[in-house]
Amino acid sequence: MPELPEVETVRRGLAPVMEGKVIARVTVNRPDLRFPLPERMAERLTGARVMQLRRRAKYILCDLSSGETLLIHLGMSGRMLLSGAGIGRFHHAPPLPGRHDHVVIEMEGGARVTFNDARRFGAMDLAATAGVEDHWLLRRLGPEPLGNAFDERYLAGRLKARASAVKTALLDQTLVAGLGNIYVCESLFRAGIDPRRPAARIAAARLGALVPVIRDVLAEAIEAGGSSLRDHRRADGELGYFQHRFQVYDREGAPCPRPGCGGTVRRIVQAGRSTFFCPRCQR
Repeated sequence: MPELPEVETVRRGLAPVMEGKVIARVTVNRPDLRFPLPERMAERLTGARVMQLRRRAKYILCDLSSGETLLIHLGMSGRMLLSGAGIGRFHHAPPLPGRHDHVVIEMEGGARVTFNDARRFGAMDLAATAGVEDHWLLRRLGPEPLGNAFDERYLAGRLKARASAVKTALLDQTLVAGLGNIYVCESLFRAGIDPRRPAARIAAARLGALVPVIRDVLAEAIEAGGSSLRDHRRADGELGYFQHRFQVYDREGAPCPRPGCGGTVRRIVQAGRSTFFCPRCQR
């Protein structure tokens, strides 16, 4: 599933083509994705101006001049791909419709945004912009890991009573929004914290040091366009390349990259997800 860096990369790719532009036409090719699509979706989007594209956790929020916000979740395999006569490199004829092109948004000026999702685990919904934070998909989300509300004091306070492993706790979207398996593994490795350690048994100082590490890992991944392992593509169709910088994720059996460690990267399963770590230097 795309995590925060992948979703932010897609948002940044869409913003120059969509923000400030009017939606000229919308084609909806099926009634549902993971959930039913909103009623009269094409009608409600057509003619609206995109005021702002923003991100909340793993959701793209498209604020419209109509007073509604389009919520987009990419699911496991969803892509938002650009084509048509938009800006920069998008000076070519739009491709023929694909089998998994479920929603096509045509912008004034000729740019086309296609939501393609082979597995149909993605989602789209429309809600009033004024109350969108109370939408059922958003209202229980924790703070953004790149925002001011996510700091050393907050993290230590939320984890001090958690008996679960720290890796599992950090994947809880009500604790911190947008973190996923890849970036939690990489952050815990950089911080030298064993992912199996009960969260409540980690000293506040070590948790405090983890916060800037998480920020750094996310910032580096965004700069690299995210991680392309299976389905992720940037809005221009290109791959992200942060996967080439993985230190432990998906590197089972490889030597630990920490200088002088001499350990070997190990894989275990926690809460149904693969965890990669070095049992020698992560404590």
